Amino acid sequence: MTPQLSFYNTASRTQEPFTTLHPGVVNMYCCGPTVYHYAHIGNLRTFVFEDLLRRVLDYNGYAVKHIVNITDVGHLTSDADTGEDKMEKGAAREGKSVWEVAEFYTKAFMQDWERLNLKPPTRWTKATDHIPEQIALVETLEAKGYAYVIPEDGVYFDTAKFPRYADFAGLDIRGMQEGARIGVTEGKRNPTDFALWKISPSDAKRAMEWDSPWGRGFPGWHVECSAMAMKHLGPTLDIHCGGSDLIRVHHSNEIAQSEGATGVTFSRFWMHGGWLLEAPTADGNGGGKMSKSAGEFVTVDLLLKKNYGALDYRYFCLGAHYRSYLNFSWEALDTARDSLKSLRRKTDPLIGRASAIVSENALGWQRRFLEAVYDDLGFPQALAVLNQMLKDPDLLEGEKAALVRDFDRLLGLGLAEKTEREEKVLPGPLAALLEERKDARNNKDWKRSDEIRDLLKGKGFGVKDNPDGTTSWFPL
Repeated sequence: MTPQLSFYNTASRTQEPFTTLHPGVVNMYCCGPTVYHYAHIGNLRTFVFEDLLRRVLDYNGYAVKHIVNITDVGHLTSDADTGEDKMEKGAAREGKSVWEVAEFYTKAFMQDWERLNLKPPTRWTKATDHIPEQIALVETLEAKGYAYVIPEDGVYFDTAKFPRYADFAGLDIRGMQEGARIGVTEGKRNPTDFALWKISPSDAKRAMEWDSPWGRGFPGWHVECSAMAMKHLGPTLDIHCGGSDLIRVHHSNEIAQSEGATGVTFSRFWMHGGWLLEAPTADGNGGGKMSKSAGEFVTVDLLLKKNYGALDYRYFCLGAHYRSYLNFSWEALDTARDSLKSLRRKTDPLIGRASAIVSENALGWQRRFLEAVYDDLGFPQALAVLNQMLKDPDLLEGEKAALVRDFDRLLGLGLAEKTEREEKVLPGPLAALLEERKDARNNKDWKRSDEIRDLLKGKGFGVKDNPDGTTSWFPL
């Protein structure tokens, strides 16, 4: 019996059987990057979760229309619709035009996307390509009485006109004080009101601005997603995804402006990924949600420089449920890398040897794997099933190979086919030192082992002795 597919729905705060508005079709919108800087691995954890969801939907035979936006304008540094535009901030930092910054970091993001083996969406949509749609949405909201104009500032959504505004995020509107959630903007009617269109200041020309019925300016951050989602997927989506940090402001605002304009449910399911947390340093500093505002952050390029593969990070993400917090440390990533290497040592000999999945035993393993995955994307449990299956002495090798191939359609780890896996090699003299250290450890010559470790450290390379007896090296 095929397990029932069910997901946790942020809107209802319950796990629900998954159904679609139109049989066999899934319309899914995922909030994409703001391309003013490199995406860090905390950002990318959300896209890994969304890829797992996409793979599950594809596996179930749905025709998935998957939209991911590129925010290349209109995202201010504050949820209060104040501060510097992130695109202009990036341009000032690098001495480039905003268009050059957007193009460079969009390409960098796409490269990270491919490295992590994420399935391409049906369409990438850029905010700057959809200015007319955004203006039209603001005009509709103004005509329906949801919007008001603050002269020389912009057009704002009146959240008091949308009585369900607080429901999605469970906000205590009555108890809010001006400035607690957002900064003070003179002329705003309610502390939760948000900008639909910002009017450019009269004393300064912005790098990105457009003519509108309210004056030359630029769209608010939130309006772009509603306009693009509804243009490409219709007024009601099946699934809307993003990071859990978007629930309180961005997604609450999307719901208000979309449903205010159309009068129908904006998305039937809302799914959110948990934060990636940085572990505190040895002196107790740092920790908390990974973010660009802190200045230092971890990118895929940095992982590669430190001798990790992008799929090591994907495996690391698979080890925790998508809705939970995930603590990042280099030691934890070491463990993920070692675990993936160990898994590949078991699955590589099976490549090209798959038969049909027909025996009761094999079908039972497939059912257990799918039961985990279909239960709100329980991939940590699914990985455990995979490892247990590979140890089953009663399972024919051809069926093991077929199950690995089947499971990897969902895992996306490249287990089912031989691929070019880049293996970085130590320079010859250093490799010889590493071999000498291995011999010293085998002979329990700990003094010489430590001397060689220090020699390698002086050359810029660290070593890690793994529980399985192997040694890993990495650039310092």
